[in-house]
Amino acid sequence: MHNATVSVFAKTLLTTAVMAASLSAAHAGTERVINVSLPLGPDSQQGIGVLKFGEELERLSEGRFSIEPHYDNALGAEREVVEGMGFGIIDAGISSTGPMGGFVDEFMLFDLPYVFENHEHAYAFLDSEYGEQLAQLAEEGMNVKFLAWMENGFRHNTNSVRPIEKPSDLEGINHRTQESRVQVDTWEALGANATPMAWTEVYTALQQGVMDSQENPLATIYDVNFYEVQDYLNMTQHVYSPAPLMMSLDLFNSFSEEDQAIILEAAQIALPVQREASQELEQRYLGQLEELGMTVTHPDLAPFREAVKPVLEEWAPTIGEDLVDAAINFEY
Repeated sequence: MHNATVSVFAKTLLTTAVMAASLSAAHAGTERVINVSLPLGPDSQQGIGVLKFGEELERLSEGRFSIEPHYDNALGAEREVVEGMGFGIIDAGISSTGPMGGFVDEFMLFDLPYVFENHEHAYAFLDSEYGEQLAQLAEEGMNVKFLAWMENGFRHNTNSVRPIEKPSDLEGINHRTQESRVQVDTWEALGANATPMAWTEVYTALQQGVMDSQENPLATIYDVNFYEVQDYLNMTQHVYSPAPLMMSLDLFNSFSEEDQAIILEAAQIALPVQREASQELEQRYLGQLEELGMTVTHPDLAPFREAVKPVLEEWAPTIGEDLVDAAINFEY
């Protein structure tokens, strides 16, 4: 990561608490306070992005708008928040795309394994006309307005059995997946015994040995203390997980065109700050998880990509073969 990027992140992180305090203090003179749901806390890559959005929203609106962040799923789980925005009972929120495939098939693209090679690949695709098309589908299918394609990051495997250097190392391992058919197919193709399980049950299942393995971005692995119940961190980088910042479409449409432009501009200014923070935190957490005793492996990903090709072939017709092909082969 470039030093300039790190310095931007460091500056942002240092001012996060100040931003949060100023946002809270500004409400007294604010015309409209926008409630924003986040799955993680204020120091997370999500928190940094949303607070920057709020700071810019206040500046651009000359104090007429401010945000009230609600951390750690305080307004409900991600699916409930997406539905709440659609019904107009939650103003705005950041969410992984995981629940969205249940509303719009095309969003299962982000459950597919090894679509994106690196951050630059993902950013280029999401910031292209394909990202705009997906945002339009979200408006039609979920009644939400996409403000910016923020991110959770790449997902990696952890387990308590052995280091993973090749797909065959997963054989016989009981792996928890999200409640997604695509993910079950992916981990079975890699050789694991895949079982869908609700998020609230995962830590206990790993602690008790009911499950051996799970996968998540490094920030989540660290935040949830999985290092206490998992010995091995395997940098499988199998899925890229966006975390779009969204607003109730009904609420967005209630604003004037001028205010809509302000909201979108604030989100776009916050976007690179959030992405830089996400990458910096990923590197920081990798070092901290190793210091906390996890054995880290960096497997050759080519055999993993080969093993999951049948999953891509099976799901491409449902998601849209042109969309899947465009994502995998996007030039960046």
